[in-house]
Amino acid sequence: GMERRRAPAANRRYRQRRFWDALYRQEGAEPREWLGGLSRFLPQLEAELRPGDRILVLGCGNSALSHDLHELGYTDVTSIDFSPACIAAMRARYARCPGLRWAVMDIRALAFPDATFDVVLEKGTLDVLMVEETDPWDVSPQAAAAMHRVLAEVSRVLRPGGCFISITFAQPHFRKPHYAQEAFGWSLRHAACGDGDASAFHYFLYVMRKGQPLDTPDLALGRRLHQPPPPPAPPPPPAPPDNDEDYLLAIQL
Repeated sequence: GMERRRAPAANRRYRQRRFWDALYRQEGAEPREWLGGLSRFLPQLEAELRPGDRILVLGCGNSALSHDLHELGYTDVTSIDFSPACIAAMRARYARCPGLRWAVMDIRALAFPDATFDVVLEKGTLDVLMVEETDPWDVSPQAAAAMHRVLAEVSRVLRPGGCFISITFAQPHFRKPHYAQEAFGWSLRHAACGDGDASAFHYFLYVMRKGQPLDTPDLALGRRLHQPPPPPAPPPPPAPPDNDEDYLLAIQL
């Protein structure tokens, strides 16, 4: 098949721990929000949360999200990131909040027992798995497998009835097939979030509820992910030569 186009090198750096460690050391723990602050999606988020929930935040970075949740009364929040520099900075910054726990961890291999959390929350973290993709209509098997591995781990650590909330710019057409897999044992719905400004990017809040069935259309979307892409269209026939000389030249090439 045709060789997959590489995404820009600038995107690849987002996959690398060195890049993030350097960024967090340089910035300390100054909050950096990739998808806007909590206020922009708080109504949709709070509809899913209960005060006593055990919450896991995936790929917390130096976002203020975990602390904001704590201030709103959700006091049992565990935040993980694969950057040790990030976790050290956050642990120091929020040392006065004992309900906030911090751990260095790979989201593809969560070190928690099954059914540990009521809520797993991610904001823009899973997007990092897709940064090297150049064609959202044809996701590489590697990216699809990485996404599946993370989601299988999320499903495993969720209690029955618990929910996974994913906040991302990824549109439903492209993201739902990844989430709509029967293997994860959850239902799926989404809402668009904006701040009322028509010119602002809209992003999406996906809610997956463990132990609830997927709708039939979403099941069909999920199955599409594992189907081989259609064969490429045949190349167009060569244009007729202008004259014999050009034709001979083309043959030599």
